[in-house]
Amino acid sequence: SQFLFYLHRDSDEGLVHVNVGGLKRSLCSSTLKKFPDTRLGKLLACDSEEAILQVCDDYDVQEKEFYFDRNPGLFPYVIHFYQTGKLHIMEELCVFSFSQEIEYWGINEFFLDSCCSYRYHDRKLESSRHRSWDDESDASSVDTSVDEISDLNKDMQHFQEVRYGNIRKCLWLTLENPGYSIPSKLFSLLSIGVVLTSISTMCINSMPEYQTFDSDGKLIEEPTMQALEVFCSCWFTFEVVTRLLLAPNRKKFFHHPLNIIDMVSVVPIYVTLLFDMTLGSESELGNLGRLIQVFRLMRIFRVLKLARHSTGLRSLGATLRHSYREVGILLLYLAVGVSVFSGIAYTAEYEEDVGLDTIPACWWWGTVSMTTVGYGDVVPVTVVGKLAASGCILGGTLVVALPITIIFNKFSHFYRRQKALEALTFELIEHKQED
Repeated sequence: SQFLFYLHRDSDEGLVHVNVGGLKRSLCSSTLKKFPDTRLGKLLACDSEEAILQVCDDYDVQEKEFYFDRNPGLFPYVIHFYQTGKLHIMEELCVFSFSQEIEYWGINEFFLDSCCSYRYHDRKLESSRHRSWDDESDASSVDTSVDEISDLNKDMQHFQEVRYGNIRKCLWLTLENPGYSIPSKLFSLLSIGVVLTSISTMCINSMPEYQTFDSDGKLIEEPTMQALEVFCSCWFTFEVVTRLLLAPNRKKFFHHPLNIIDMVSVVPIYVTLLFDMTLGSESELGNLGRLIQVFRLMRIFRVLKLARHSTGLRSLGATLRHSYREVGILLLYLAVGVSVFSGIAYTAEYEEDVGLDTIPACWWWGTVSMTTVGYGDVVPVTVVGKLAASGCILGGTLVVALPITIIFNKFSHFYRRQKALEALTFELIEHKQED
């Protein structure tokens, strides 16, 4: 076509006219040919209209002009690059926006001039750390908060579509949101009291001075403690069943972490009760009896129910869930340190009869020393062993301290996010009540 003839014969004094978001400029074709791998350089190699439209967004035959739907404010930096062969960046520019723009025009970051290269890469690295910190925490806190508020809004609308919706909504909010009303605060305090009572009862039952035995020497539960345990079990069952019946979305109910904790705290009660009723006491069942005892001890997980009433515990859970990389690095460091120092300790101490005569025993000693616990149950006696112990302790102090700052910063982030989410939830509930 005429336009292609113009493009390849360098008519009009060899100028290529471009329009970038309304900003019109003319560039010498000989200058563009110096950079054939860039977008404007590739434009000169086009031999068909389809090829031209793959490089630019549109072109005008009459005006002999190529149109690009890009930010006109950043195009002067592109022009300066073609004129000088060097790329510069202003201090106030966003490095990611600038990076995307030069990537579009096919200009490599390698062309950044030395005066801007260090500052550009330093700012990009710093911003990348901040952005990836947020992105790897399951998107940004704002997006997550918006999703959770949207889910709450859908749940509130669901109650308007069911029978006795207003009553069910009030009961559900009373159980789920401690700050919803005075009854919900009282219910929350009662729930916390039952959890603490249950844990206290289990602890007291393990103390010899509070244990009673029958005539055959079998352990029996004290009547008051047994009554308290029955009450707590009934209360936990009531909570789970009531939340399940009032939940606006039953499927989502079984995927919520707090509801899973509630079910885990209730299921062992009925598993052990079923075994006791059908098979007898665990003392007569051997290994199966030990399994039943494990189920009994699983009642300690009831303490996790406090997370429903504690912003700090929920923030801690979110921090651990989103810090798996940092925790993984910490475990890797510890594993390497334990392996190295336990090997040295085994070599130095296996003939000394101090408890370090096997590799697994040295691993136990290395783990205790690296984590700065120091039980003192196994102690090296040789000079080499003591030097290994010193290195193990110092190395553990440094290794454990490295990821702590990152994890603490994440905890602060999720704590602020959780507080903001609670405030937004409270505002949404009040708004719905006014409507």
